[in-house]
Amino acid sequence: MARRLPNWLVKRAVDIKELHNVKAILRKGKLSTVCEEARCPNMAECFKRPTATFMIMGDVCTRNCTFCSVSNGNVKPLDPQEPKNVAMAVKEMGLKYAVITSVTRDDISDGGASHFADTIKEIKKICPNTKIEVLIPDFQGNESSVKIVCEANPDVINHNIETVPRLYKDVRPQADYGVSLSIFAMVKRFSSSIYTKSGIMVGLGERKDEVISVMKDLRRAGCEMLTIGQYLTPTKESIPVAEYIHPDIFKYYEKKAKELGFIKVASAPFVRSSYMADLQFNGEI
Repeated sequence: MARRLPNWLVKRAVDIKELHNVKAILRKGKLSTVCEEARCPNMAECFKRPTATFMIMGDVCTRNCTFCSVSNGNVKPLDPQEPKNVAMAVKEMGLKYAVITSVTRDDISDGGASHFADTIKEIKKICPNTKIEVLIPDFQGNESSVKIVCEANPDVINHNIETVPRLYKDVRPQADYGVSLSIFAMVKRFSSSIYTKSGIMVGLGERKDEVISVMKDLRRAGCEMLTIGQYLTPTKESIPVAEYIHPDIFKYYEKKAKELGFIKVASAPFVRSSYMADLQFNGEI
């Protein structure tokens, strides 16, 4: 089992004084970010730019994926002011590219799709020139929920496949690989103009051939953009890292993904699904 971090996984320190403005804006709007809740190793770097991935519908999830540090348990009612508060934060931060994700809310009839749509609409109203990427849950495979998000017309709809099918029972015990794959075909059925995107974590014990197989499944399902990053254990209770993947392997995965027809690929140890999402969208990484 992997223990000590290799040198390519050691992050440079960032001057935290530059992060306070972003945190002040978030707290003023009573907003959560996946950067903070999921203990992302890139948080300081992103807040410094400044950018952040807003996490709507609360900070408590109805599922309990073993790789994630977001709390699960008793959820709260949705905040009707949250869509506008997110839009105001996007404006105050001067974001040209906003990324919105959420906890999974299986307790809501549409899985929170209408709340996503309301947030997209508020951003478009207040910041009409800002590109919008949403990282959505699987909505339990509900087509009408996916349609609601598509009709709000974000620029990118992202849904993370996360890992290979063999590891789902250990990593995403309440999710289904086939349901996650179906999301991309649904998006393309409802809107051919919205880009589709997904993310894979490696280092959980998957084989190279399994990762390539997932890439092929994603392409067949209609996924166009891909992120691949190293899984890092966020808490002592989380599923442990099985292996630290060498940067050369990430380059190999990037090459294979491009060969399979993904139009935009980000593959490196610190890549996360929304890490430098604006740069990936613009083809700068």
